[in-house]
Amino acid sequence: MTTHHQTPDELSEFAELLRHEEEFPVGRAQVDAARRRRRRRRGLLVTAIVLAVILAVSGGYVGWALSAPLSAPVLSSQTPAAPVPSAANVALPAEGISAISVAGADEYLGAGASGVWLTSGTDEARPIASISKLITALVVLDAKPLAPGEPGPTITFDKADHDLYDEYYVLGATIAAMPTGSSMSQYDALATMLVPSASNYAEAVATWAFGSEWAFLNATRGWLAAHGLTSTTIVEPTGINPRNTSTLGDLLAIAKLAAANPVLVQILGSSSVSVPGLGVMSNTNDLLGTEGITGLKTGNLGEGTYSLLYTASLDVGLTEPLSVTGVMLGGWSRQSVNSSVAALLSSIRQGFRSVPLAEAGQVVGTYSTPWGSSARLVVGDSASVFTWSDTPITVTMATTAPEAYEDGQVAGGLIWSAGPDAAASDLEIEGSIKPPTAWWRLTHPAELGDSE
Repeated sequence: MTTHHQTPDELSEFAELLRHEEEFPVGRAQVDAARRRRRRRRGLLVTAIVLAVILAVSGGYVGWALSAPLSAPVLSSQTPAAPVPSAANVALPAEGISAISVAGADEYLGAGASGVWLTSGTDEARPIASISKLITALVVLDAKPLAPGEPGPTITFDKADHDLYDEYYVLGATIAAMPTGSSMSQYDALATMLVPSASNYAEAVATWAFGSEWAFLNATRGWLAAHGLTSTTIVEPTGINPRNTSTLGDLLAIAKLAAANPVLVQILGSSSVSVPGLGVMSNTNDLLGTEGITGLKTGNLGEGTYSLLYTASLDVGLTEPLSVTGVMLGGWSRQSVNSSVAALLSSIRQGFRSVPLAEAGQVVGTYSTPWGSSARLVVGDSASVFTWSDTPITVTMATTAPEAYEDGQVAGGLIWSAGPDAAASDLEIEGSIKPPTAWWRLTHPAELGDSE
């Protein structure tokens, strides 16, 4: 029990009250009331002091809670899967033998595609029929070159030349009129031997250029050796003899030499030629213009020996068309050869494609906060990549802290790679992160603190 010591003033007051109490019977009640008033005043003072302390403390908490930094929204994301393109079905001919070279796409088709890219069948030497006439033209132009647009010297045909018409007619070869004493330019003579494939003109031009067939054959052997065409044999200028043979590799090289000669490119790319005295003659290569085919020469010695040496400018969607060189030997018919070559080129063109990668708005992640506000991370722009066949596609995703967690803010990016090509798209925030309410801040102190 605590003992209360009264002050002198209190004792004086108390003595006075006692006197009053003796004089007046109600004095004791007044004393008690006075005591109660004093205690109430002391209680109010203490309460005020406590409240002041509480308010001071709580005011500091409120200020801290309402201004404390928040942790960054948490991102839950997943890198989108890269598409897996299907393999191109390259339609190599099912009959005979063939080879193809493609320039301008080594980075897609593989190193060496501009050499011999694909082959079918075995590469043994086979009869090349009228493709021989292209070799004859190359050898003649090597000895007597022409500039583009130049007609060249005039060739006059004598009785011996005229007799060639009957000779090749009996052999069943393609021929064109050659009256004794008629004449034409070297360019027109070459066009007549190549476009309608007139055999009598091939021998006449070869003899005119070198003086005799023997001299022509000697020059041809030297020309073949000089170009490394050791697997090619030429025994006469027309190809009617099946001993005129070559291989796929040599024929691709011969085709490229012809494609480098602008005079031959002009002649062999013409669907027809008009020669004075002979009229209009159609090209035996009726595949010109199909799947970008620009030349070169047909040949056949009957069923099972149809052949085509060709060039094509193949538009596959790149900046420049691909330069294609190809050969097919041993086809059963002209129609089957044409169909096989067209199907092959079409399948190559279709093997190049633009592969869709992602659509704008595609969701790749979600931002979330402890106070329940959220936003999505989405692909900013649709993307696609150009590729060949089943070239693997890889994808990488990187996220960054945006300037603000608001709709449209960039928060990273996606990069896809496929062979030599790549594509990219920004990642953007869709929606906005709303700030927490004051009440949430006041009631979740554990969630507040250093934003780092």
